[in-house]
Amino acid sequence: MTRTALLVTHTGRKDSTEHARTVAALLIDAGFTVRVMADEASEVDIDGVVPVSGEHAASGAEIVFALGGDGTLLRAAEAARPAGAPLLGINLGKVGFLAEAELRDLHTAVRRAVAREYTVEERLTVDVSIVHNDRLVASSWALNEASLERGARARLLEVRVDVDGRRLSRYGCDGVICATPTGSTAYAYSAGGPVVWPGVEALLLVPISAHTLFNRALVVDPSSTISITIDPAGPAPVLFCDGRRAFDVPAGAVITVTRGAPPVYLARLEPRPFTDRLVAKFDLPVDGWR
Repeated sequence: MTRTALLVTHTGRKDSTEHARTVAALLIDAGFTVRVMADEASEVDIDGVVPVSGEHAASGAEIVFALGGDGTLLRAAEAARPAGAPLLGINLGKVGFLAEAELRDLHTAVRRAVAREYTVEERLTVDVSIVHNDRLVASSWALNEASLERGARARLLEVRVDVDGRRLSRYGCDGVICATPTGSTAYAYSAGGPVVWPGVEALLLVPISAHTLFNRALVVDPSSTISITIDPAGPAPVLFCDGRRAFDVPAGAVITVTRGAPPVYLARLEPRPFTDRLVAKFDLPVDGWR
């Protein structure tokens, strides 16, 4: 049976395109059918690659390669998640927190993927819906976070947060982030949220610049439902999912965040502790701050 891989890369960068061609050639030589996203096919430009598009781009694929930074991996996750395919990130960016391999390990990473020498790690996601006047306005999902943010130059958002149908608090704020443990080192971290080890199943709620004494980040049970009600007399915010998908939110709408039905699967080449990844990616001074 033919083995299939989907290759997603950072378009518009010459070095990324060259590395994508290298990976595609290695996989084709190993007997794989290699798919690439249709809008990237002209840049990869290797005989034998198959252009694909849409949410079913990875359907039936054995593995999805993401060549780039975390943004590229989040884009690749949009195809990998509905297919249930493991996602292997090769970092061509700066931090690449979610990536499993660096550029220097590119050939080794491909070889090990071909030999199926990797484990699969499940990452929790969140499902998000926007309801206004009992009508579903939009729905989406996120691997890192769903962030509700005020528009440019708009006044503070006025929101009420409920957990499991019970009123929690009101906030006058710049926004609210609902993150996963995977996203705890991304936007939620910048907003003052805690770093949560990916093996911990939880949802994070992080107010952004909240004008209230109760402005701390919260760690919520993963089975809980978080609801954010927008004040009908206030400004209309925007909801971003992983910083990639944006939705206008009407004033008075209710945003609901729950644990995502399907997770995202990350391919891991080495049993590397999260502590080591955290120290390496954030360049932490393990000998002290003095």
